[in-house]
Amino acid sequence: SLAAATHRAMCGPSGPEQNKKTPSTGDAADKAPTKSLGERNYEQFADRYAQHAAYKAYNAHYDRPNTLAALPDVAGLAVLDAGCGPGFYAEELLARGARRVVAVDVTPAFVAMTKERCPAAEVHRADLESPEKLARCVPESDAFDVVVCALVLDYVDDLAAVYREFHRVLKPDGVLVFSVGHPFCDWKMLERKLPDEAKSYFDTQLFTCAWAGFGEPHPSIASYRRPLSAFLNPLVADACGGLFRLESFIEPLPPASMLEAGYKREFDRLSRDPGFMVVRARKR
Repeated sequence: SLAAATHRAMCGPSGPEQNKKTPSTGDAADKAPTKSLGERNYEQFADRYAQHAAYKAYNAHYDRPNTLAALPDVAGLAVLDAGCGPGFYAEELLARGARRVVAVDVTPAFVAMTKERCPAAEVHRADLESPEKLARCVPESDAFDVVVCALVLDYVDDLAAVYREFHRVLKPDGVLVFSVGHPFCDWKMLERKLPDEAKSYFDTQLFTCAWAGFGEPHPSIASYRRPLSAFLNPLVADACGGLFRLESFIEPLPPASMLEAGYKREFDRLSRDPGFMVVRARKR
């Protein structure tokens, strides 16, 4: 029906039907891998990622300062760090006085790193691609004042399911802050690096490319490229249940610290073209 088709377009897959994807050459999406996309990506270079992301321009001087700036004052609050990676965010949340920090990630090496980096945090292995697994790790509903999810959702197929789980664990009026690759940046990158696969900006598309910024061998990273509407509609549209109220949509500019750290090329590029975007929304 037209109503059902409109709902799928706005809210994403429901049940067995999935968003349209265009896998890249050699992708094994039809082989039903036992590991999630995020784990397959980061198990290749978890140690190198942790080392480089501590200072790299796009992580230390772009994503983290802008995502942290979007958070409310977390002093005395309970915060879920969903997709904690090596623990940089969990460490900062504790330093800012969060009363409780629960950090989850699907990559075992990142779970171990975060436990070592943040002994005061509760750290679990959980897969955001399977919200029921997150529910087993974090069974409490209405438990958190804030959920932060940094550079994770690009590896998740069904965003609506993850948004529903974030809604479940947040207290009434709780705040969700997430960062992702900017759809414009991802589309331009696909057109430039994989022109044969750049079919339409409006598709949700699974593609794979090599990351050259974290040492060798270059990891082969698979992620979903989406239009902006595919990120926002399942979050806020009434047709999708109206889970959240959008408070801010940030297309960040690079801070002066990036230039001061010697990343002039990256500073100039990000001053012209967005790399990531940050969204802050409040639970309805």
